[in-house]
Amino acid sequence: MIDLKLRYDKLWSDSLLHVQQNNFQTDEHLHDPKDNRFGLTLLVRPDSAVSEKIQRFLTELKVIDPAPYYYPTSDLHITVLSIISCYAGFEVNKTEAQSYIDVINAALSKYPSFPITFSGVCISPSTVLLQGCYEAGTLDSLRDAIRNAFRQTDLKQSIDKRYRLSTAHSTVVRFSAPVARKKEFLDILQQYRAHNFGTINVKAVEFVHNDWYQRAEKTSLLAKFPLVNPQNVLRI
Repeated sequence: MIDLKLRYDKLWSDSLLHVQQNNFQTDEHLHDPKDNRFGLTLLVRPDSAVSEKIQRFLTELKVIDPAPYYYPTSDLHITVLSIISCYAGFEVNKTEAQSYIDVINAALSKYPSFPITFSGVCISPSTVLLQGCYEAGTLDSLRDAIRNAFRQTDLKQSIDKRYRLSTAHSTVVRFSAPVARKKEFLDILQQYRAHNFGTINVKAVEFVHNDWYQRAEKTSLLAKFPLVNPQNVLRI
């Protein structure tokens, strides 16, 4: 967890100056009804208790500036791996989906459940993030198991092509324009900088066909992979 904290702290310090100088990276596609970028993603979702705390935090930000895109509870997630990064017009049929499901199921069939703690918030020039933290040997190992499984297939995939996932952040705000009341907005983020939103026990991983923003109305659940209860794992 110490290494993760350092990564989040660096992102905060690197981004804060850009934001203070109004150098936001705004998303031109946020309100585009013709946006048809889709992909395949493995993800986990926060439980209702954590989601409620997240929404209380977002409500405070909305009072300051209602213009950014705030993720509703239905869309909150942590990306485990992007199997195919979203691009315009991507679709997947049942036969293709089943091939992906078989590979993922084999990789995760004996993988134990594990906790993720949402500890504090962070900002980038384009988003506000929740800082997910986990113990070494859990999420990283799960990701590597999936990476290794796909390396042994000829299935279409773009794992790690955009960047290599090495945190457990959850994007909760996206900027479509510079924040109007920037100081007040940043003051609230500072208040929540180290706030504990709670811990989830990751008992399952979802495999979805999704748009860029993981909007519920544009996301289809293809499979759900339960993780093994560590108390039931046979240790030799």
